[in-house]
Amino acid sequence: MRTWVNGKVLGSPDELAISALDHGIIVGDGVFETIKIEDGQPFALTRHLDRLVRSAGGLGIGKPDVGAIREGIDATMDGQDLPFGRIRLTVTSGLGPLGSPRGSAGLTHTVITEPCDRPPSISKIATVAWPRNERGALAGLKTTSYAENALMVEYALARGASEAVMPNTAGQLCEGTGSNIMYVLGDQLVTPTLKAGPLAGVTRALVLEWCAGEIDVVERDAPIEVLQEADEVILVGTTRDVQAISHVDDREVAAPGPITQKAQEIWARESAKGIDP
Repeated sequence: MRTWVNGKVLGSPDELAISALDHGIIVGDGVFETIKIEDGQPFALTRHLDRLVRSAGGLGIGKPDVGAIREGIDATMDGQDLPFGRIRLTVTSGLGPLGSPRGSAGLTHTVITEPCDRPPSISKIATVAWPRNERGALAGLKTTSYAENALMVEYALARGASEAVMPNTAGQLCEGTGSNIMYVLGDQLVTPTLKAGPLAGVTRALVLEWCAGEIDVVERDAPIEVLQEADEVILVGTTRDVQAISHVDDREVAAPGPITQKAQEIWARESAKGIDP
């Protein structure tokens, strides 16, 4: 693991480099991206950086220094053996007071790169009753305010699942804590619309784009209970790619089913064509 903060590569990840008064620590006032490393290269980097800038704009903290972040990525990847790994980009509003109002010291930029294990091709999910607020101030933004996600995923882990999937305030299926969800009814692959409140996932967008010509794939909203009747269930995300789900709570689901297998084949074929689609 290597860490870069505001232009400096740290001697170790434990080296002190961010003030205790950084608003990312005080109130979780920041945005982030996680990027997959495949064969030593960041995957879909441009899309992730574009979303980082959109999230920062939506949060109102200003525009991240994308050029500096790219330098930080190169610096933290240099010298590491990274057949598979992840990059965490975090941008906060910087130093601030002990309260919600922001300071004016400028943004804090952080890059952390590490090797990691590839997630399994099949996993389990647990549904939770806590809703995502599709009308909230942070809807659609990838912010560092993740305490409710941490609570939800711990709930799922305690039940033998790897991810928690939640409804929105209207009871519609929304998303996982760090993934988008898709499901199969008959021969149709369905995913919630962005109006339902999920993050506009990079992997979600690529799956919709790449599968459109070969699978009947649609964006449509439905109650979260639809997962209890789905023929197949899929999680899509930065390191999960297209992951088959074998259990929704205690209900067993075909994993991988035929539509899931087709989506996985399309993903493998298309993602191999270029590292920055």
